[in-house]
Amino acid sequence: MPTGQTMMAELKLLNKYCVNGFMTVIEPIARLLINLKVHPHVITFAGLFLSILAFNFFRLGYFFYAGLMVILAGTCDVLDGRLARDTKQITRFGALMDSTIDRYSEVLMFLGIAMFFHDKQTYVVYLIILAITGSFMVSYTRARAEGLGIDCKIGLMQRPERVTYLAIGSLLGSIPKTNYIFLILAIWFIAIFANITVVQRIIFIRNELKKLESK
Repeated sequence: MPTGQTMMAELKLLNKYCVNGFMTVIEPIARLLINLKVHPHVITFAGLFLSILAFNFFRLGYFFYAGLMVILAGTCDVLDGRLARDTKQITRFGALMDSTIDRYSEVLMFLGIAMFFHDKQTYVVYLIILAITGSFMVSYTRARAEGLGIDCKIGLMQRPERVTYLAIGSLLGSIPKTNYIFLILAIWFIAIFANITVVQRIIFIRNELKKLESK
């Protein structure tokens, strides 16, 4: 029978068939980039550029186009890691660069949304602050765990989930006369579950440390 910790680690908010389907779709793109010998950093910075475009579209209220940019930026985030692995260009500095750019990209997207809502529905700005805090703490707990010698990749609302729900919320939020409800719900969802993920990771790390200390 699986333990509570194992069950916690296996909980996901993204269906594995959706993930596998997405990976199948981008496979030809990955192979093309590998054949063209494109450096992973090029894809990383392309993702940042797309995040800047998403920021601008969010700021102006063009949520459909913002959602497309979020999808493309998220695709770049997957592709740069794939290229680094397949072309044997994985380095510690590359991992640092990728993680840092990811944080900037995420902040840009949320900042664009905050700029749109700040004079319309002010409470959304507070939600965004909560979502950003949760997102950063999810990354921080993983980094801190790695510093303690623990691999911590568990949690309901990791970066792929955040990107997915933000993209879906943005695309649906562009539907006329919905008063942006789908985007706001997506932000609620991210804000709540990102912080739940932080708690999940703290509990997981505590349990792993107990195991190490008992040896």
